[in-house]
Amino acid sequence: MNQQDKIIFYIDGASQGNPGPSGLGVVVCDQNENVIDNISEYLGENTNNFAEYSALIVALEEGLVRKANSIFIKTDSELLVKQLNGEYKVKNEELKQLFGRVQRLLKGFKQVQINHIDRSKNKGADKLATKAIDSNKKIKSSGHQATFTFENNK
Repeated sequence: MNQQDKIIFYIDGASQGNPGPSGLGVVVCDQNENVIDNISEYLGENTNNFAEYSALIVALEEGLVRKANSIFIKTDSELLVKQLNGEYKVKNEELKQLFGRVQRLLKGFKQVQINHIDRSKNKGADKLATKAIDSNKKIKSSGHQATFTFENNK
């Protein structure tokens, strides 16, 4: 994949119930904010904070895959931003593990900026997160299950 100097991500995590069915949404944009990809993933029964961190991790991993030098992440989760900048402590054990993973992934970039934005400016990622949850409900209600298995026998 070609190297991109700057990538902008809009991220969101959602949970219907806390915990409850959860999903993430990531809108990938070029430096001019043109949408180049959408990512939506069902996360199972989890909290909203777990979903927010998962969305951030997916964005960071996508930035690494795309070989970005600089990434700008926009999220409507004020808690996420304040935990990352050290203003709030991460107390939950599961979130501490995700926080550590985020810290490791951040080392792969020359520049990372994570900004809190108003929910009204994050509608694309929000729709993707909700779509992930709703799509899973449709799969469950229809009785069809999708499974992927990979075994590396090296």
